[in-house]
Amino acid sequence: MDADLLLILPLVLPLAAAVLALLFRNVPRVQAGINLISMSGVLAVSLGLLAMINEQGIQSFASGGWPAPFGIVLVADYLSVIMLIVSAIIGVAVAVYAIPNIDAERVHFGFYPFMNLLMLGINGSFLTGDLFNLYVWFEVMLISSFVLIVLGNTEDQLAGAVKYVMINLVSSLFFLTGAGLVYGTAGTLNMAELALVLNEVESSGLVTIISMMFLISFGIKAALFPLFFWLPASYHTPPAAVSAFFAGLLTKVGVYAMIRVFTLLFTQDIGYTHTTMLMWVAGLTMVTGVLGAAAQNDFRRVLSFHIVSQIGYMIMGLAIYTPLALIGAVFYIIHHIIVKANLFLVSGVAQRLGGSFSLKKLKGLYAHHPGLAILFLIPAFSLAGFPPLSGFWAKLVLAKAGIEAGAYGIVAVAIAVGLFTMFSMTKIWVKAFLPGSSDPDAAENDATERRPMTMGTRLMYVPIAALAGITIMISVFAGPVFDLAERSANELSDSSAYIEAVLGHEESAADPYTRLDLDRRSGGVHAP
Repeated sequence: MDADLLLILPLVLPLAAAVLALLFRNVPRVQAGINLISMSGVLAVSLGLLAMINEQGIQSFASGGWPAPFGIVLVADYLSVIMLIVSAIIGVAVAVYAIPNIDAERVHFGFYPFMNLLMLGINGSFLTGDLFNLYVWFEVMLISSFVLIVLGNTEDQLAGAVKYVMINLVSSLFFLTGAGLVYGTAGTLNMAELALVLNEVESSGLVTIISMMFLISFGIKAALFPLFFWLPASYHTPPAAVSAFFAGLLTKVGVYAMIRVFTLLFTQDIGYTHTTMLMWVAGLTMVTGVLGAAAQNDFRRVLSFHIVSQIGYMIMGLAIYTPLALIGAVFYIIHHIIVKANLFLVSGVAQRLGGSFSLKKLKGLYAHHPGLAILFLIPAFSLAGFPPLSGFWAKLVLAKAGIEAGAYGIVAVAIAVGLFTMFSMTKIWVKAFLPGSSDPDAAENDATERRPMTMGTRLMYVPIAALAGITIMISVFAGPVFDLAERSANELSDSSAYIEAVLGHEESAADPYTRLDLDRRSGGVHAP
């Protein structure tokens, strides 16, 4: 298949599915089928892109025949394709899970169209080659996710949605301000060209200030300390299918954006931006997230706070900023998206069988539904880093990178947070799955709260089991996943291949036209 077509299809498929779902808004089964086909198609195309990159290297597409940096550019390297593949896996899983989980009213008011529009924004964020279109895709995600949060119109949903939208509007403000400063400084928003121009700007302090604008903007999207409060206030309010989709993907788009700009664009003052700012943010994000989780007694609120703490591990890899640390960050993203989405899917089945998300009301699920208990333990132990599951390998790589870099403090924090994560997962296990032994009426309550398995519930088990199987596969075949993460880290460490794929030339001063053009459009750039 043509490379240009492969680059466009991850955007065309969900957009077409959204339109078709609107046309069949009164036929829920048709909408569900369209949604599943769309997500499966994105997965197939993403795997095709990976095969093409393995053979031909980084792929780029200039829309309308306008070459970079003047036109809209789509770029697929190992990092973006990895994100596309893992996101599509979650899309397929949620598409199956949503069939019994999403009620007819939410379907009628646009669940399937907006789920596909959200996937469109996510895929666009991974593939875009310029900052302005990254902003556009972020706004597509914001609008779609807001609608998905408020579908159902409950009080908790509306309260969570207000916090979610307000803080994300602040993120958009910082993004636009940073983009304006970048354009005023460099005369372009194309990321490949910015990688050349920003290194030539005379005032490195100005570039560092601009980088802090993007740190705040993307930090809000990724739920970094101290900008994470919107996440645990909103992710527990919509249906479990929506929560799982959000938990697996939305914050990781923010992490992806941070990794992209802080490896490609803002590398002029690593001692401040990475070793100081990002390192402190990573450590504080881990600690505050895991402590917040320990204090919760709602299944999804515990998991929501753990999203925050686990984001800290990914930023830890970026902060250490060595090839091994970047491998660890990419490996961790792959592992976390699968595991975290799966835990939210498990929580939805637990609520369906036990009647509540409250850990004080859930108990005895193991006695009646041992399969669900086992399916919970696999992602829960992986999240905590229990060997030999995928989370253990991801944390091991990050710890090794930290020790080699002499970042002993952040390694100690990461180990301690892993232990506290095990505490939280054990709390869910004891309160939700084991009988409430301290309650004299526990056995009676367990019996009365038991709900029968329906066909819909059995269907919800399918994606949970599939994601648990993928977690085990990542654990068993950690070597190939490590190799894939290593290829991504190599591209992040050396941006020349990315720049050449987009601009069509090597990162050098050998092209006088390019250097003169950069000088013309950027007052701070030295003449050749």
